Amino acid sequence: MVEMRMKKCPKCGLYTLKEICPKCGEKTVIPKPPKFSLEDRWGKYRRMLKRALKNKNKAE
Repeated sequence: MVEMRMKKCPKCGLYTLKEICPKCGEKTVIPKPPKFSLEDRWGKYRRMLKRALKNKNKAE
């Protein structure tokens, strides 16, 4: 049975279901998800930007 998982070419970054990348011929790998953390490293900056945009819209 063929495994139907998305794979990614480490060389060119193309996503495919094939074992070999159709674009460059490199062997594809199953991409790992990004590391999850409850601590939001960039939340402070997102909130600052949101406040700045909100204040800018009020001034207009």
